[in-house]
Amino acid sequence: MSTPEELPEPKPEPKPEPKPEISSDGSPDQTVRDDITFEQRPPTEYKPGMVVGVLGAGQLGQMLALAGLPLGVRFRFFDPEPKSVARHVGELVVGEFHDRAAVEAFAKGCDVVTYEFENVLVDAAHWADLHTLVHPAPIALAVGQDRAQEKKWFERVGLAVPPYALVEHESQLREAFASLHGALGEAKLAGSSAWPQGVVIKTCKGGYDGKGQVVVRSEAELPRAWQALCEQLPHASRMGSNPIIRCIMERLVPFDSEVSIISVRAQDGEFDTYPITHNVHKGGILRRSSAPAEGLTPEVEAGAIAAARELTACFGYAGVLAIELFVVRGMLLANEFAPRVHNSGHWTQDGAITSQFENHVRAICGLPLGPTALRPGIGACDMVNLIGGHPPVAAIACLPAARVHMYGKEPRAGRKLGHVNCVGPSHKIAKFQADRVAALLGD
Repeated sequence: MSTPEELPEPKPEPKPEPKPEISSDGSPDQTVRDDITFEQRPPTEYKPGMVVGVLGAGQLGQMLALAGLPLGVRFRFFDPEPKSVARHVGELVVGEFHDRAAVEAFAKGCDVVTYEFENVLVDAAHWADLHTLVHPAPIALAVGQDRAQEKKWFERVGLAVPPYALVEHESQLREAFASLHGALGEAKLAGSSAWPQGVVIKTCKGGYDGKGQVVVRSEAELPRAWQALCEQLPHASRMGSNPIIRCIMERLVPFDSEVSIISVRAQDGEFDTYPITHNVHKGGILRRSSAPAEGLTPEVEAGAIAAARELTACFGYAGVLAIELFVVRGMLLANEFAPRVHNSGHWTQDGAITSQFENHVRAICGLPLGPTALRPGIGACDMVNLIGGHPPVAAIACLPAARVHMYGKEPRAGRKLGHVNCVGPSHKIAKFQADRVAALLGD
């Protein structure tokens, strides 16, 4: 652990920023206008020994450093937790994301700054961006934190989304539920007779790994669901007898599969994607991923790639961006995106020529992108998350095609402690190895 270092010749004091409006959920309003345009940001120039600052110091930051160190890049992390795992691979500056002075002092000692999870305070990214370049641009972070904004941007780049309604008060729930199951809602569905009754209510901000969302099967369950969301958001429950919570109510989707596309864009516009990945979730947490995803039509793959290209171009993006999608009868429906390296792309560490982590570092440091294709001799890669308790690492390591990646975290229910990548010349062999890992885990 260290304290922030000051540059010998600090830059001029930046111009004061307007105070952000406060949204109904009590957080700064990061609403993005539809007519907003983004200026082309000056490129970062790579130089050996350059310092990459990372807001957040969890396992994703740790893996970014492990991939970036061989490129001659040093890492500096900013996180409120002094025992964050990334402290083992770079300098750790301990501070709060809402402490503007600490964030700015941290940024002054970095050549470029990125973030490793999307719940970093958006203001912190803006404060860092006043003193050095932040990639991906803070606008992507702001949109990625707000499910309502995500929906607008997906539709803007041509991706369909499940039927949804915006709600802020408990009194709006029944009308929204009825509209999503009425003629208007049904008209937006492909093969509407197969869509199940029910919705999922998701808070616009603050949810991840199944948190901040409740499934509702009937109108009678709506009061219980609202109470559950109030309990997950303590600040909302303190706002009187009629709390305000910005939420998306979304029709339950009868998806055939869940997939994700991991894309990467360099500062000069160079763009590439990894093979689309098939994902399996349990309890809102990713359990397994398999790449390349099987059974997708060329049209579906082309649609996902085109949307990722357009979305990253809109944001003037540099780095890795992941989009999670539902496949419904050969049609893509967008779920959410993450402006960072992503759990469903962990397989790239052992299955791709260049991992998502290395390509993120390349993109933000001004280096050309590396190839995203599968490694020669590898036809498929399956990833298994290690969640909750101590996994049998010794037994897993005995499997010939399994590669273990532990994060150095203490066990806790629902916590991701590591993952295992299983490679093979075919899906059958990669899946066989992954099934053996799952059996050792008791899954």
